[in-house]
Amino acid sequence: MTMIHPPPHPDPVPGFCRDCLAPARAEARRCHACGSPRLIRHAEIDTLTLAHVDCDAFYATVEKRDNPELADKPVIIGGGKRGVVSTCCYIARIHGVRSAMPMFKALDACPEAIVIRPDMEKYARVGREVRMMMEELTPLVQPISIDEAFLDLAGTEKLHKDTPARTLARFAARIEAEIGITLSVGLSYCKFLAKVASDLDKPRGFSVIGKQEALSFLAPRPVTLIWGVGKAFASTLERDGIRTIGQLQTMEETALMRSYGVMGKRLYHLARGEDERTVHPNEGAKSVSAETTFNSDLSDAEDLVPVLRRLSEKVSARLKASGIAGQTVVLKLKTPDFKSRTRNFKLEDPTMLADRIFRTGLHLLERELGQDRFRLIGIGVTDLTDAARADPPDLVDPAAARRAVAESAIDKVRQKFGRDIVETGYTFGKGREAAPQRDRDK
Repeated sequence: MTMIHPPPHPDPVPGFCRDCLAPARAEARRCHACGSPRLIRHAEIDTLTLAHVDCDAFYATVEKRDNPELADKPVIIGGGKRGVVSTCCYIARIHGVRSAMPMFKALDACPEAIVIRPDMEKYARVGREVRMMMEELTPLVQPISIDEAFLDLAGTEKLHKDTPARTLARFAARIEAEIGITLSVGLSYCKFLAKVASDLDKPRGFSVIGKQEALSFLAPRPVTLIWGVGKAFASTLERDGIRTIGQLQTMEETALMRSYGVMGKRLYHLARGEDERTVHPNEGAKSVSAETTFNSDLSDAEDLVPVLRRLSEKVSARLKASGIAGQTVVLKLKTPDFKSRTRNFKLEDPTMLADRIFRTGLHLLERELGQDRFRLIGIGVTDLTDAARADPPDLVDPAAARRAVAESAIDKVRQKFGRDIVETGYTFGKGREAAPQRDRDK
């Protein structure tokens, strides 16, 4: 007699509970161990190692952590009628508020929102705490901004006695328990798709995109999902009949490069989920800057200079907090007709001192005074490097050393008693009508 055996059942898709890490049983909707619905399954979840970690609505979440009365309220970080939204919580987003939206439009969309001015020093402190905990997982941490980073956990299985996916889930739970904020994780095999994955299920998300599904996942998505495809370039592609990534997948690399140059090469490879960039720990933010939108347009030095000084101090505080320095100082101005104007000056040596940033910015600003009124002013540094190379003794200006010592003393007093306890002659008095609207790491 011939025995006919039924075909073997395929192996269940591996997965686990994100709350208790118990294995996820096949087809179960809730964890059999703790009852949580936060189960995650994926055929490649045990082999993928590259992640993008992004804190959820970071500034707003920190403010809600520090003031529990805000927990169920819409919160906008920004300020001033002519300012813009730095970020907002998810409750405000439900009402249509978005980052970079003019404040008056945000308040029209959500008039009950609570508006809080940014506290960049506080956010930087929390960002450093998160970064230090990331670096306990792997030495391959590449910061992208104050609240997000790429991590490569390849080879860490023995250290953590677990897969990278489960290690990341445990990390997310630890951040929530110990720091009091939430984050979302995107896990994949390349940077492009890890970043895409981290945006799929916010807040408290954990999404996976594997190699097997990359083409089918990307095909129906709009071309704007690809890095570097903004509104203007998307319009160009649309004029050529290209709206989805799937259309790009059918095109030859040479044809795309012929039409769009170097960008065509990027379109070809990213449309196919091909991204060979690796995680480099020393590649973080490209610049550190702070800017202010005024309640009314300003043109006089007596109004602009105090604001420039305060912004320089903010940039300096963030550089010192991150242990980095910048060699090129960039001044940003915006006229009432929204035209931007940038001026920059490269220093002989990198700096993290507010005094040097301000004096260089002041030199650039003086050239622009008398020509226009301005609705915005900003100052920042680029060409970032480690702080160990910063601010050697200035043989040309001996007084610079005395100012550096004074600045260090002021920093210590402010750390102990708060930033408002000490003001310089530049920041005392005029310019207080200028409200900081948007401070950014870039």
